[in-house]
Amino acid sequence: MVEAVRGAGVVVTGAGGGIGAAIARRYAAEGARVVVNDLDGARAAAVADEIGGIAVPGDASEIVSAAQDALGGTVDVYCANAGVAFEDGAQGLSADEKSWATSWDVNVMAHVRAADRLLPAWLERGSGRFVSTVSAAGLLTMIGAPSYSVTKHGAYAFAEWLSLTYRHRGIKVHAICPQGVRTDMLAATGAAGDLVLKPTAVEPSDVADALFKGIDEDRFLILPHPEVAAYYQARAAEPDRWLTGMNHLQQKWEEVR
Repeated sequence: MVEAVRGAGVVVTGAGGGIGAAIARRYAAEGARVVVNDLDGARAAAVADEIGGIAVPGDASEIVSAAQDALGGTVDVYCANAGVAFEDGAQGLSADEKSWATSWDVNVMAHVRAADRLLPAWLERGSGRFVSTVSAAGLLTMIGAPSYSVTKHGAYAFAEWLSLTYRHRGIKVHAICPQGVRTDMLAATGAAGDLVLKPTAVEPSDVADALFKGIDEDRFLILPHPEVAAYYQARAAEPDRWLTGMNHLQQKWEEVR
């Protein structure tokens, strides 16, 4: 694995902190040339300075060309990590239509745009790696967070489509689906996060470790919380029972919020 990463051109979006910064640090530690992207230029620069990477600030939907230029024209690994969540935990549909549109743009369409720009060169040479930071919400759902849950389902579906369409042509795709991770986004989830996510929350570095283990094992689905696999199976096998269980969580949340 280390030999394959050393010298590779890697882009990580949303890497000014949290999971993205942890993934950027891990790739840099393995000898990759890393572009650190974040909407906050100062945060991107701080992480890039720390790891010897290259800061390319800006909207994750629009930085592929700049990242390619920064890496001398070649991107070997693209980590679509940037994400947004707008629900404030006050009520189920607290996000307005503009926020829904932004969620679609960042959580789904940024991945589509990046793949569209990267795939021609990857297919021509027969290799490329696309890493999508999804969330367990993309496999299951998250109480109190409809726009996040729905768009993360979209991100997972797109990663799945990429994998089944191009794996025979050398394209590797990974979908990372953690539950709670100790980041600023978790801190903003309020009572819903306290109830569902914080009890089993892991560190961002644990997510990076899970990603590299999954890459070593050539796995599409990366589960930093292994128990999510059982939840996903239960959801598919007995959807009404699973929905009833989730509704019980919803009721507990309504009691404490």
